[in-house]
Amino acid sequence: MSDVAVAKRYSRALFQIAQEQNLLDQLEEELTAVREVFNSDKELLAFLTQPKIPVKSKKDVITQSFSSVSRHVQNTLLIMVERHRTDSIAQMALEFIELANEAKSVAEATVYTVRPLSDHESEAVSSVFAAKVGKRTLKITNIADKSILGGIKLRIGNRIFDGSVNGKLERLSRQLLS
Repeated sequence: MSDVAVAKRYSRALFQIAQEQNLLDQLEEELTAVREVFNSDKELLAFLTQPKIPVKSKKDVITQSFSSVSRHVQNTLLIMVERHRTDSIAQMALEFIELANEAKSVAEATVYTVRPLSDHESEAVSSVFAAKVGKRTLKITNIADKSILGGIKLRIGNRIFDGSVNGKLERLSRQLLS
C-alpha cells in the first residue's frame, strides 16, 4: 500500500475521533507541529526508520519527544511506529490538516507580494478570494517577492490568480509576440 493511502487511513481515523470529541482545532494545531518536526528533523526520521533499533526504543523516543501532544495524537504516532509506518507520519499530518480545513471550509493560500501584507490587507484578500474558490476563509502565508514588481500573485491549491505587474507584462509580451 502506498504511503499516501496509509497516511489517509490514519488521518481519517484520527479525524473521526477529533470530530466526535470536538478536538478538531487542538489536534490540527498539534499535527501541524508534528509535521514540522518530521519534515525538519532528519535525524529523528533516520532513527525511527532504522531497522536494527528495537520498536520499544523508538516508542520511548516518540513518547518523550511528543509528551505535550494529546493522547490521541501520541497513540496514533506510536501505532504508526509499531507498524513501521514512520515514513508516512508527515503525510498523515498533512492529510489530517486538509480534512480539518475542508470541514471548516478553509483553504490554504500563498500570497506573493512586493512587501508583507498588513492584517487588514490579508483579511481583504481572504474575503475576496475565499468567495472565488467557494470557501469561508483563507489561511494566508505571505511571501515577499521583489520580482513581481507590484500587485499580488495568489496560489490556492492548484489555482493561481496572477494580478502582479510582472505577470501582466508577461501576458502582454505573449500577446504581442503571437
